[in-house]
Amino acid sequence: MKFSEGIQRSLPFGYLFLVVMGILKESVFYYQIGINILKYSTIMDILISPIATLTSHPVILIALIIIVVSSFAFPSYLSKQSNKNKKWAQKMAALKDHENMSKEAIENHFTNMFVKFTAMMLLSFFVGIGWGEGMALTKRIKENRLKYDYTLNYGDENSELVHLIGSNSMYYIYLIKGNNKIKIAPVGAIKNIELTHNRQLNNE
Repeated sequence: MKFSEGIQRSLPFGYLFLVVMGILKESVFYYQIGINILKYSTIMDILISPIATLTSHPVILIALIIIVVSSFAFPSYLSKQSNKNKKWAQKMAALKDHENMSKEAIENHFTNMFVKFTAMMLLSFFVGIGWGEGMALTKRIKENRLKYDYTLNYGDENSELVHLIGSNSMYYIYLIKGNNKIKIAPVGAIKNIELTHNRQLNNE
C-alpha cells in the first residue's frame, strides 16, 4: 500500500476528528465566559462546527491548509528519503530495523506518522484558537472595550445595540451596550439582526 493510499484510507476519520476539534474549540472558548455551549447546541450545530470555524476568517482557513499540506509533505519527504536508505531520514522518522521491514510496513509507518502529526497540529490549532479568542473576549469585557456592531430587533418592535459573541441554530449569545451581563436569547425571540457597523463596507 502506497503512502498516499494510506492517507486516503484515513480521510473518512478526518471529518470526525475535525468535528471533535470544533466541539473542543467552542467548549474552550465559551468556558472562559462561563457558558457550557453544548447545552445550547443541536446535533447539526455540532456537525457543522468545524466548517463554521474554518469559514469564520480567511486566515484560519489558510492556516489549516498550510498545516495539512505540511503534515503531508514532511512524512512524504522522509518516506522517499528513507527508501533511498538515507540514515538521517530513518532516524528522524524513528524507523527502526529498516532493513528487515517490508515496503508496505514502511509505508504504514509513515501513514501512522502523518496521522499522528496532523492530529497533534490540529489539536494545537483548534485549542489555541478557542483559548486565545476566549481570553481576548474576557479581557475586552472586563476593560469595557467591546465593539457593538449589531442591532437586535425583537418581535415586540424593541431593539438593542449589542456585541454578538456567537450564534447557532437555536440561540444568540450577546452583550447589550452598557451591560456586561451575557444574554442568551432563543432565535424565535429575535425578529432580525442588523450589522450596523460593517467594517468591510464602511471606510470609517
